[in-house]
Amino acid sequence: MLTTALRGGFLWGQAMFDIGVNLTSAQFNKDRDEVVSRAMAVGVRGMLLTGTSVAESEAAALLAARYAHCWSTAGVHPHDASGWSEECAQRIRELAADSQVVAIGECGLDFDRNYSTPQDQEWAFSAQLALAAELEMPVFMHCRAAHARFIELLDPWLDKLPAAVLHCFTGNREEAQACLERGLYLGITGWVCDERRGLELRELLPMIPAQRLMLETDAPWLLPRDLKSKPASRRNEPALLAHILSQVALWRGEDKAWLEQVTNENVRRVFGVAF
Repeated sequence: MLTTALRGGFLWGQAMFDIGVNLTSAQFNKDRDEVVSRAMAVGVRGMLLTGTSVAESEAAALLAARYAHCWSTAGVHPHDASGWSEECAQRIRELAADSQVVAIGECGLDFDRNYSTPQDQEWAFSAQLALAAELEMPVFMHCRAAHARFIELLDPWLDKLPAAVLHCFTGNREEAQACLERGLYLGITGWVCDERRGLELRELLPMIPAQRLMLETDAPWLLPRDLKSKPASRRNEPALLAHILSQVALWRGEDKAWLEQVTNENVRRVFGVAF
């Protein structure tokens, strides 16, 4: 039960913000209202709902309007980049006019799976960077197994974008340094709680300035593996953001209430939201 997983001091958070929630996922179809209620009950005061295609961006915007203190992104994930077109761009532009839509994305490159060809991914990514620059909106990005090309395509746009967030950062120290030198914000998820594949990320946490750090669950994905009691569904939820925040603060050697405050200020500064 998730209620069991939430025991053990998770109720200290007062105003946490989850910058990456895939609330449109079918995994939430049966209990979406309860998922949001559980998050709010443990101190999650804001959520950014991720749009990963035109259809998902439309759905995310509707959910953001439905739930208080929720906002959304509008964009096309690299997995869906093969469907990018001028019609997609126009629909994303229309969605971006909604006050609840506060960033362009999730966009970027994923050469690990290549569900869309690298060429299609690069075209869609560049087009969305141009759109974010045109609309003067922050960009919400994805990068996996594509760091060098990601940076190469991003660099020409950085001075034209108000802010850039690399969501679910899982790269190495050199990649983190390259991103930080360019002023990117890095989103950290429960990946860092994974003793099999998250140790390198855990070790480099202290090098990320607090003013460039954001926190997220990427729910329903990336359930923290170090939870003492895991939900039977093995599904991640935004209510578990407090665990991620607590662990990140521990590994950075910082007070968790202070880190919560600083990361919230980052969210307000980048996305212009009030929560």
